[in-house]
Amino acid sequence: MALHLVYHPIYSQLELPPEHRYPINKYRMLYEYLEQALKLHSHPQLRLHCPQPVDIAEIKQLHHPDYIDGLFGNTLPAAQMRRIGFPWSAQLIARTLTSSGGTKLTVDLAYQYGLGIHLSGGYHHAHHDFGSGFCLVNDLALAARHALTLDGIDKVMIIDCDVHQGDGTATLLADDPRIITFSVHCDKNFPARKPDSDIDLALPRETTTREYLDAFRGILPLALAQHQPDMVIYDAGVDIHQHDELGYFNVCTQGIYQRDHLVLSHCHDAGIPVAAVVGGGYRSEHQQLVNLHAQLIYSAMDVLALR
Repeated sequence: MALHLVYHPIYSQLELPPEHRYPINKYRMLYEYLEQALKLHSHPQLRLHCPQPVDIAEIKQLHHPDYIDGLFGNTLPAAQMRRIGFPWSAQLIARTLTSSGGTKLTVDLAYQYGLGIHLSGGYHHAHHDFGSGFCLVNDLALAARHALTLDGIDKVMIIDCDVHQGDGTATLLADDPRIITFSVHCDKNFPARKPDSDIDLALPRETTTREYLDAFRGILPLALAQHQPDMVIYDAGVDIHQHDELGYFNVCTQGIYQRDHLVLSHCHDAGIPVAAVVGGGYRSEHQQLVNLHAQLIYSAMDVLALR
């Protein structure tokens, strides 16, 4: 048995203005940490995969073609780019296409092997005809639609544990009964307007590790039993951490591990394949995020008994 990981160097190859809030270096730092701590390339039970950019025509089946043409052609109004939060560049577009392709590839790996982890992904604030909150293309919704094209996958559940509600995912997939959107988030945090997911677990600011895990543990098995998904796409955002600069929760590092282990073990025991993405996490010192994101890999290795 092996754990399959997806990564591309382009994830951190984006020049941003000084003091920009987005932790662009964390993807490279996470990869380098895993290479050093786990000997990624030589580890007998770890497999690394490099994605290809997703096809633009496929993105236009999810997002409004005019939005995608304007985004990729650099003709969006300045106000729409400000809402996204990135300055436009050709590298930004290349990165977006590749990361979206990475989440799709993670779905394929989960389908084939039972579990795949993408060392990027989770751009859940992208809506049908606009981007928002550092999200241009909604890779979670795109990957869920892709999963439904695979033989035997008739229902997908997106379990989004980023501290910010998956508003774009909720609106994009509101009319698709084959995809269940399940968001666990802070009630008073971005976005200000939170459209209904199929399942919303909104927790108050300063929620502790015990409160978070008790609430999540109380609803996760019921959600899986009720909807019986054929695949889960899991957004393992670490911005629930007590020191996150945009999070407002009081969850410790061990709590992140326990949350990830809870999702992966429940699905593993039920025979449900999981495609996981690392999701959000915000620190001025990007290196401080690495150990938090690594908890997803450690929990996966423990569920698969690889360490």
